[in-house]
Amino acid sequence: MEVTSLEIVLLCVAALTAGVVDAIAGGGGLVTLPALLATGLPTHVVLGTNKGQSVFGAFAALVRFWRAGLLSGKLAAITFPLGLVGSFIGAALVLLMRPEVLKPVVLVLLVIVAAFLAFRRGPPPGERPEPPFKRMLALGAVIALLIGTYDGFFGPGTGTFLIIAFSGLLGHGLTRASADAKVVNFATNVAAVALFAYRGVVLWHVALPMAAAQFTGAWIGAHMAVRGGDKLVRKVVLLVVVALVLKLGRDVFAG
Repeated sequence: MEVTSLEIVLLCVAALTAGVVDAIAGGGGLVTLPALLATGLPTHVVLGTNKGQSVFGAFAALVRFWRAGLLSGKLAAITFPLGLVGSFIGAALVLLMRPEVLKPVVLVLLVIVAAFLAFRRGPPPGERPEPPFKRMLALGAVIALLIGTYDGFFGPGTGTFLIIAFSGLLGHGLTRASADAKVVNFATNVAAVALFAYRGVVLWHVALPMAAAQFTGAWIGAHMAVRGGDKLVRKVVLLVVVALVLKLGRDVFAG
């Protein structure tokens, strides 16, 4: 499981790029997972090392969104612990059911998300009234638990699904929904890192340099989202959705 210095440098470049994309729209794993797989590491080590570095990016984006005033502390107090719980539930479900069976379902859902973003009519979510506060907390709890479980079980598209859910169900603009998503993303990453580290499948000498790059990229990406607003987030989310559809479509039809 040797990784050369040059490979680590290239992995850091991938992590920096992934951090920018993930902070805005989710989908950073589309960049880092293939890069880690290209080193020839075993799949379980790739997954563990990827989570070991991506948790830092989620934290950086979370802090940047918080500093921009885009986070509700009361909502985060509900979604963070339920994201943790959901991730552990999903990890447990892996032992009972193969994640591959979800690929066709997720592929269909992503196509629906792409159509929703591309052809939506009417006022943007951020211009619709939010639901009553108690209902917003209840909806946030359901989103965090269900998508947190999905992330622990399968994962692709988690950040994107979170953004669409928070935007569509809570009436938040896409920029604020990105902030909401990072709370749950950070929680699910913490849970995954704890599990992978316990099993000893995180290569920290690779994960930590990537983490520094991911942290930097996520800070930049979150700053771009704050400055660029919903228009930028919508475009990047749509690009990520298309990339996910192509990847999962290839996996489904190749299998």
